[in-house]
Amino acid sequence: MSLFAEGESDILANWVSTLNLGEIRMTRQEAESQGRAVLDALAKAVAHGNSSDMRGGEFADVRDVLQAFSRSRALQGFSPTETATFILSLKRSLFEQVRKTTRPEDAFDLLSIVSELIDRLGMFTIETYQKTREELIARQGKEIEELSTPVVKLWEGIVALPLIGTLDSGRTQVVMQNLLETIVQTGAEIAILDITGVPMVDTLTAQHLLKTVSAARLMGADCIISGIRPQIAQTIVQLGVDLNVVSKATLADALALALRRTGRVVTKVKAPSSGASQEQPAETRG
Repeated sequence: MSLFAEGESDILANWVSTLNLGEIRMTRQEAESQGRAVLDALAKAVAHGNSSDMRGGEFADVRDVLQAFSRSRALQGFSPTETATFILSLKRSLFEQVRKTTRPEDAFDLLSIVSELIDRLGMFTIETYQKTREELIARQGKEIEELSTPVVKLWEGIVALPLIGTLDSGRTQVVMQNLLETIVQTGAEIAILDITGVPMVDTLTAQHLLKTVSAARLMGADCIISGIRPQIAQTIVQLGVDLNVVSKATLADALALALRRTGRVVTKVKAPSSGASQEQPAETRG
């Protein structure tokens, strides 16, 4: 198909001039540069005589150009409509070129081929866009999971892991990994799992907690669960789940227990006299 090679400059000029650049959020320079890349790749592909098999080897350059375009638009936050419209709008310019350069008796067949080709290009663009967005969402979800499970060093030998939201199998792996790595790095003797921010504890959630506790024990750290609210305590009893781990109502209670277990006592100091220039810190005895 010599349509692309012989009339590329006319097709490109007509393509860019008919685009609503504001609607697809592209500058004229971007449209011309991207359009030229698409037309060059298409000219090479259809020169082999196959203008319908987008998965064929001759269309490798076309796929590369469209993938780069779609991925870039997806990562920049453009919509799928804005992305696909740019490619699909090429059809109008190609129809105009066919009308000007092809005999009427041959035009219908050529228009059918061109229409099918551009539709395939548009579908490929959408597929690439969708795949890129799914990859981006999955990566962001993993990053959010990691950020939502911070392990905090509360005291020498004592770490805490505040849990917020639903605890499923995937998140349990992140929780367990972060906790175990921190235990190794800090040499912690006690790990406090605070579930104040966990909205519901069912049998599955309890099993995930027990797995985390067991893993921490294998690393030499004892566990305390804090933040068990009355309704959660009732649910655990009704389910017949045996957590087999010390629990406290609040994180403060759990920390106090952890300090006692590690041989520490926190006491209040007397209020400084009026003439004192600085406050005296609380004393910690081991």
